[in-house]
Amino acid sequence: MQSKDYAHHISGQYNAELEEVRTHFLAMGGLVEKQVTDSINALLDADSALAASVQDNDRRINQMESGIDEEIIRILARRQPAASDLRMIIAIGKSITDLERMGDEAAKIARAALSLCEEGESPRGYLECRHIGNQVRLMIHEALDAFAHFDANQAFKVMQADAEIDIEYKTATRALVTYMMEDPRAISRVLNVMGVLRSLERIGDHARNISEQLIFLVKGADVRHSSYEQVQRKLEN
Repeated sequence: MQSKDYAHHISGQYNAELEEVRTHFLAMGGLVEKQVTDSINALLDADSALAASVQDNDRRINQMESGIDEEIIRILARRQPAASDLRMIIAIGKSITDLERMGDEAAKIARAALSLCEEGESPRGYLECRHIGNQVRLMIHEALDAFAHFDANQAFKVMQADAEIDIEYKTATRALVTYMMEDPRAISRVLNVMGVLRSLERIGDHARNISEQLIFLVKGADVRHSSYEQVQRKLEN
């Protein structure tokens, strides 16, 4: 399935409505990607102004979600889409929820950054935040790019990357818990960093969810709760 498959209706207006909702979805995704990037940079650079900006921009993401919801409702009511058109509407409708929740997690990271600016830096955890943050940012970018190009194989790679994030998150968390036991004076600050890592892990989960929706859109297959082997087989069919 390619983008041209969504430009085959007799009504040019219908084509325009479908493309517009997809464009708005990708624009929302671009803003969310920036929010996540900015929140991580605010933490690593102890930039309180950037952290505050991330929190302010969270309202824009919520507004974009509401706007796309309204567009979807209008299309469903007026056009009664079927087949691949309906799959696209469903996939975008579910994916904007994941994008909104990514935005919420970025705002949480920004709050943690502000707390650490006030309390002082945590003695541990920034290296892990930088590493996992970079991986998660790439996951978001690749998931949105897969959606833009209807690339199910690229979406599958994002799903696989989520498993690696989960492992690294657990490893980092165990190391930080051990450190807090050895030096209780740092507990408050290290807990803030652990909250950041948890938010990053959740953002990876949401990127995976969006990738699953893209595979549903392109292949018509529900791959939620499926093993990687099962997903691979569905992609080959």
